[in-house]
Amino acid sequence: MQEGGEPAAGSDDNMETTMVMAKMRMNFYWGHEAVVLFSGWPGGSLGWYFVALLFVFLLAVVTELLSSPPPLKLSGQGQGRVAASRLRDTAAHTLRTGLNYLLMLSVMSFNLGVFIVVVTGHGVGFFIARNRGVDLTDHRTTSTGLTNNASA
Repeated sequence: MQEGGEPAAGSDDNMETTMVMAKMRMNFYWGHEAVVLFSGWPGGSLGWYFVALLFVFLLAVVTELLSSPPPLKLSGQGQGRVAASRLRDTAAHTLRTGLNYLLMLSVMSFNLGVFIVVVTGHGVGFFIARNRGVDLTDHRTTSTGLTNNASA
């Protein structure tokens, strides 16, 4: 070891670090032989690769769902209800932040399949979150200016 904790040139630690750096990809690539989140996972199996893609997709969907939780209906504006609402929002934010870091690490595998499912998962989650509780029936305005449900 050299001063400052650096391994000496030519030492085993330095060679191991160089070998690990040589294995890491720094550009996008296609293929099912990727390391996603954990060393050795999903391995070289195509089936486990699809499981990893599904896991990452669902992680992205959940992240978006947590970004806009449904509002709490507070019957009374007591201090306890406001504190509970803020605590719930803080817990959702903390969980969402952790999930976002996991997604970032997944994308850092530089596997194009992982990148595509993360972006698609965010899109699907955004769509579900924004349309949750929205009445999607066709409403038309009558000549009086009142809204009339067209399905009735």
